[in-house]
Amino acid sequence: MANLTTSSGDVFNRPQFESLLKRRFFFTEAFEVYRTAPNYKGDNRGLYDYGPPGCGMLANIVNEWRKHFVIEENMLEVDCTAITPEAVLKTSGHVDRFADWMCRDPAKGEYLRADHLVESVLETRLANSRLAAADPQSKMERLDNAKVEQYQEILARMDNYDGPELGKLIRELDIRNPNGGGKVEEPTAFNLMFRSTIGPSSASPVYFRPETAQDKKTQLSGQSSISSMPIGKAVETKLVDNETLGYFLARVYLFLLKIGVDPQKLRFRQHLDNEMAHYACDCWDAELLTSYGWIECVGCADRSAYDLTVHSRETGTPLTVKQARATPLEITEWKATLEKRLVGPRFKKDAKTIELAVGQLDQEHLRQLATELAEKGVVTIPTDELANGANFVELTSDVCSIKQTTRVETTREYTPNVIEPSFGIGRILYSILEHVYWSRPQDIAREVLSLPILVAPVKVLLVPLSNNAGFKPVVKALASRLRAMGIANNVDSSSVSIGRRYARNDELGTPLGITVDIDTLKDGSVTLRERDSRVQVRASQDEIVQAIRDLVAGAETWDEVSKRLPVFTGQSQEG
Repeated sequence: MANLTTSSGDVFNRPQFESLLKRRFFFTEAFEVYRTAPNYKGDNRGLYDYGPPGCGMLANIVNEWRKHFVIEENMLEVDCTAITPEAVLKTSGHVDRFADWMCRDPAKGEYLRADHLVESVLETRLANSRLAAADPQSKMERLDNAKVEQYQEILARMDNYDGPELGKLIRELDIRNPNGGGKVEEPTAFNLMFRSTIGPSSASPVYFRPETAQDKKTQLSGQSSISSMPIGKAVETKLVDNETLGYFLARVYLFLLKIGVDPQKLRFRQHLDNEMAHYACDCWDAELLTSYGWIECVGCADRSAYDLTVHSRETGTPLTVKQARATPLEITEWKATLEKRLVGPRFKKDAKTIELAVGQLDQEHLRQLATELAEKGVVTIPTDELANGANFVELTSDVCSIKQTTRVETTREYTPNVIEPSFGIGRILYSILEHVYWSRPQDIAREVLSLPILVAPVKVLLVPLSNNAGFKPVVKALASRLRAMGIANNVDSSSVSIGRRYARNDELGTPLGITVDIDTLKDGSVTLRERDSRVQVRASQDEIVQAIRDLVAGAETWDEVSKRLPVFTGQSQEG
């Protein structure tokens, strides 16, 4: 587990943190009653269901993603099917290349990704060796310097190993399944796509759309380097391939900060040539630091024109864009013309092959052939194999003419390049929760999730100070006004102290709280509390509702609100 600190400077306590998430039902293990049943033999690890706060947070992140990348950018949005015919993915290369090397533990029946298995075991051995060096009484094995260097070298080169090489490492270093210590079988290639069929026939295979966000990467080794520079400089020096890719990397960075990612726990890592996907010419991952290490959460690939080119070639359908030119372009070029009324009778079934060969001649070749045809009256054209077995044909000047022509082009036709930012929303959501988690200094049991207001599943908590009958209609009216504005809110009228009610909603990340008290019945005013600072302001209900509306919309910050409205300095009810 990575050594992390919270925003308050305390050591991150993962068991306590995960207990909070499960207790407050951000998520839970799917089909848990089956997994814990004594006779159940299936394996549903890694499957989770979101609870109410998790669903709300997820929806808010996706909504902000749409605002940030679609609405602000004035993009056009499409929603494509998640099922793709095999022929499409065969053409794109995914069927043959979208695979990982997996090992099977025959004793447990578990399948383990081979490179991750080697990484995990070697990192654990290195960590145990460091503990043994620090504590002579430790029972952990201390590695000699040569072994430490060997392991570090292997970890630094992990992305270079193929299946057989990983198998050799597993055998030579006695790498075993950490879950039980069982030996594993030789690595085999496992396609990462889920195969199915359309209808009952297996003649129409399809795949569920491949996942683009891959598994976690290890922390940078000592032989790697981290540097910081403006994105413009990165593009200028060609560290980032082009301006469009650089622009999207910057937009990804701003989006992640906006939804609550700690900038000190965010980095962008460029793929090495040997780990680049077959369709990409440049690719960067946004990785977030969590207690599990650096997790790949966003992949931003420059796919160039790969996809459109291969699908156009396979289907014979041009997948191009036509764009009107501001200024018409005059183009002078060589053009070969066949006299079709003579080609058919003379070359019979080879006529089509010859027409295709002539159409594929480039400008330099046409220029040379024009000179040859003018001088000799005949030219030799390379072709695919003809009926007589030859790979060329001789064309005389009565059948073929090659002339220089001039045309005016008013449109530009090209195959566009594709930039593909792919977001692992579940990973981002979990990482944010780790980044915003902390405990009150005076009481580590008072846990807080400092979620940004735009991500928080519930924006406002409404609490009556007591069970005074006069408070109920005020609370009900305020809750209705906020819901009418689309602002999610909860009412907590339980009998526990107001401090406890606020504390348990701090655990949910609720950023704002309205208190209705005895003064509300006198002058109609209420207090508004901010979660992290616990500072409160007091104003009329209309002013407080407007302040909440502005805070949720991002039109105003809490600092601005607390300067504009009177700070409430009455006795704290939070204890």
